[in-house]
Amino acid sequence: MEQLELVPLTASHWIFLLTILAIFISIAFRRDVIIPSLIGLFLLGLFATAPDTGALNSLIFGVQVVFKALLNAGKELFDIMLVIALMVSLLSCLREQGADRRMVEPMKRLMVSPWTAFFVLGVTMYIAAAFFWPTPAVALVGTVLIPVAVQVGLPAMAAAVSVNLFGHGMALSADPVIQGASRLTATAAGVDTTSLIPYTLLFSFVVGAVAVAIAVYTLRRDMRSGKIKATTTQGLAAETAVDTTADGKASPEQTDRRGARLFAIVVPIVLLGIALLMIYRVLFSPDEAIKGGNATALLGGTATILLVLSALCSHGNDALESITGHIREGFFFAIKIFAPVIPIAGFFFLGHPGHAEEVIGNGSTGYLFDIGNNIGQYIGANQLLLALGIAFIGLLTGMDGSGFSGLPLVGSLSAALGTSIDINVSVLAAVGQVSAIFAGGGTLAAWAFGLAADAGIAGVAPAELVRRNFIPVIAGVIVSALLAVVLM
Repeated sequence: MEQLELVPLTASHWIFLLTILAIFISIAFRRDVIIPSLIGLFLLGLFATAPDTGALNSLIFGVQVVFKALLNAGKELFDIMLVIALMVSLLSCLREQGADRRMVEPMKRLMVSPWTAFFVLGVTMYIAAAFFWPTPAVALVGTVLIPVAVQVGLPAMAAAVSVNLFGHGMALSADPVIQGASRLTATAAGVDTTSLIPYTLLFSFVVGAVAVAIAVYTLRRDMRSGKIKATTTQGLAAETAVDTTADGKASPEQTDRRGARLFAIVVPIVLLGIALLMIYRVLFSPDEAIKGGNATALLGGTATILLVLSALCSHGNDALESITGHIREGFFFAIKIFAPVIPIAGFFFLGHPGHAEEVIGNGSTGYLFDIGNNIGQYIGANQLLLALGIAFIGLLTGMDGSGFSGLPLVGSLSAALGTSIDINVSVLAAVGQVSAIFAGGGTLAAWAFGLAADAGIAGVAPAELVRRNFIPVIAGVIVSALLAVVLM
């Protein structure tokens, strides 16, 4: 393999590197990293102009780069924010209609023992999270199915582990339908989303399978020894969650509105049909494959049409006003997820040459790519070190409690280091994505909103849920990193 030549590092390269160091230090102390990212953007712009342009012009350009970088990140991510907002809006309308409960109620019949309940709960959570995003989905799945699981003998802690690993772990880290996580990672890595998704799916299932297997073993062991006991619904937070949903609105015990039964059937069939169509065309008709922005547009457009039809059916003439509240709820949720990600993505996107030219100007280099090329000279072809290193960085960045804020970093690093030693960047980026989201999306960070929601619905302590997840998830991440070495 022919190595690339060492790239001379300028002041801007060192600023980029020092900003990354400041971000890591902030993460280590469990502090937010938006301010270091914004300061890094300003300094990059300040030092990017030619020395003879004058101090005032350099200052002006530095300020402009901050805004341009945020705008660039916003443009890259807005379609994903939009489709998430529309899916959550649809779920909000279905919840008010009563169709959401009807969609998952048939799963109750399969819960005949503690461990069938564990897996029915997990699989239902995975499917709901894949289409509606995990945090809104747990309000639906948890309030309807966790009390049933507890009644057949599944401890509340086991129920929490199930929805957490399957939802905020496996479903969110792969994000196979909405593809928000993969688009963010792929954009930073400079690869196509469709080349990344097969690997994120594979690694998410590997981490999930290992984690679930170890978690089930330890739960069964502790149930036999009496360390964990089955809980009655009277001691469960999910009991009270049945009276008020996660957003404090409609009660699950309310009378269903018109069309609830119809939309409980139509919505899952339509969304699953779209997912199967996309998979079929990718596998058997690549020339007609619906991928990238087209896949996002199909899903978002379908969610919008279903939202309008559901509102018209359940509210009639009042649909013109009622739909506004559902759309507002969806956009609030999407903005809450992505608002802290955009400034961080704005900085790390400049590690890629294409984004650096878009923001700073023609001839601008990809700072992280240049740094990665130089580091690659010393790493050589040590793929094991590289895979484990990216997985560790993913875990570390995930400890901020978001999971998404670390994706621009792992994507950029994967591209920079992977390109320098000529390996499959998509494999490396997928390992980093799955590790970051398993950690911060909500299985290893007790302060993560997703994990807190799962624990709260089940009525267990978030810190105890993290303790249960720690060894299973870390073991799964290590196995996935070893598998990545084989696939590179």
